[in-house]
Amino acid sequence: MVIAIRIDIVGGSLGGLSAALSLKRLDRTLDVVVHEKYNAIGYNHEGRRCGEGYEIEPDWNHWQPTERSIFNHIQQIETIVGKKTYRAHQPPGTFYMLNRQEFICQLARDAEGLDVEINTGDKIHSVDELDGEYIVDASGCPSTIKKSLGLHQGIVGSTYQQTIEGCNWFTPHVIKVIFFDASGYYWVFPRDPKKREINLGLGIVSGHHQNLKQMLEDFKSYHQIEGTVNYVTGGLIPAGLQRPLRHRNILFVGDAGVGTFPLLGAGIYRALLSGEIAAKCLVRHRPEQYPYKIYQAFIKWEVLGKTFLHMSNVLGHIGKHALFAFYHAYLDVWYSSH
Repeated sequence: MVIAIRIDIVGGSLGGLSAALSLKRLDRTLDVVVHEKYNAIGYNHEGRRCGEGYEIEPDWNHWQPTERSIFNHIQQIETIVGKKTYRAHQPPGTFYMLNRQEFICQLARDAEGLDVEINTGDKIHSVDELDGEYIVDASGCPSTIKKSLGLHQGIVGSTYQQTIEGCNWFTPHVIKVIFFDASGYYWVFPRDPKKREINLGLGIVSGHHQNLKQMLEDFKSYHQIEGTVNYVTGGLIPAGLQRPLRHRNILFVGDAGVGTFPLLGAGIYRALLSGEIAAKCLVRHRPEQYPYKIYQAFIKWEVLGKTFLHMSNVLGHIGKHALFAFYHAYLDVWYSSH
């Protein structure tokens, strides 16, 4: 009699469901259990804790959102520093504004179709509650498992976002990122064209004491941004790789492991890819390979992003002119290579 290997996944969002799906696609005999603390997958308190922009590589054919998971197709990204605007055009089918909650549900339906067991209302406080040979921690930021084990949480920033309906700043298919004179930026994401709805927010790594809500309200007032706020979210955001990536038989994926891209905060693609990499390592019974595989996938962006944050912090103390000069030099190189 063959006893199925059990893998417990803590967290039923993007990283956790990516790991679950990948495990079952690679080996249908595995016993994969997802533990989701909320009573519903996707449509819960944290289902929209995100800008909802999702950029993928043109040749990445899996993890594609279906139409119900897509609000908008992005064709252009504008990055604004001072009076200068940088523009990058996106190839078709590579950048979406998600209905993130529905995208999570899409992945959950696919996972259940492969016999993944998804337990909702199942909050895990400690690894002692789990019986699996392996554990995937996809519990987000801050990580529930890392906290229970007393492990380092990594570099963390703060975000605040409002969803504004009937907004006069809605521009179809165009994302705007506006850097300011600190280690952070504002974003304007065109969410739902039917409602002329945007996600307007800001993120900052240094200066956690600052009142982000007031900063956003001041930004709206200065630019005369109008509309009805119908949703507010925010909280901590992990900037870059959140070491350790592995602890004994535990692999950390999504915000608990790979975090967001330190330069622009993108995290959806990283969560999905980290879950897939974790699954490949576990199917081979080689969890020790996971950190190396993650470094292979993310180290280029880690170095670029962390260098950007470090220089922003240093030059921010010198003054706005020096900081913006650095932003321009950095973005000139960035956009010329894309």
